[in-house]
Amino acid sequence: MRKSKKSKKSKSWVIKQHRDQFYKRSKTLGYRSRSAFKLIELNKKFNFINKNTNFLDIGSCPGGWSQVASQIIDIGKMVSVDIKKMNEIKNVKFINADFLTNETKDKISLLFANRIDVIVSDMAANTTGNKNLDCIRTNMLCADVINFSTEFLKKEGVLVAKLFMGEDFIEVKKLAKKKFKRVDFFKPDSSRDESKETYIHCKSLKTL
Repeated sequence: MRKSKKSKKSKSWVIKQHRDQFYKRSKTLGYRSRSAFKLIELNKKFNFINKNTNFLDIGSCPGGWSQVASQIIDIGKMVSVDIKKMNEIKNVKFINADFLTNETKDKISLLFANRIDVIVSDMAANTTGNKNLDCIRTNMLCADVINFSTEFLKKEGVLVAKLFMGEDFIEVKKLAKKKFKRVDFFKPDSSRDESKETYIHCKSLKTL
């Protein structure tokens, strides 16, 4: 009996994961995803999370980035938001909702007495099989996060978000430069070599 393309792909993915050093290390260290190392690298590069940081993780499930933040932040407040359910992380308040709704925005405003120091997002759109379409949809999410962050970040606040090199990249870059004084791009070593993903680091809102 011939195996389906889907089952072959699934087997190939499992083999690749077990050969992946970051996947292995995530399991050893108890991280919920290998992407935890991406935030560790990003913070080492740009140094934006400390013990006092008020921190919002958008699209947080399964929780790898919130785990990393919770190991650094001691005094600051931590909130995670996702439409998918996420298991509890100590000292992290989780909102199971769409971050763009007014109801969710009201909840976030109530949780943070003042504006937020750092907003992060490792979100990617659900894959369709069409790489160009997936790229466009993920970059649209990044644009949504940029616009959202201008409502909640402190003047000297930081935004870090995933986007893909390809369709709409230049448009997202222009949007970020319109909203922030400093805009940088960085691809962590823990990103897969074949991945088109990169991360945008934005700091200090421009005065409108």
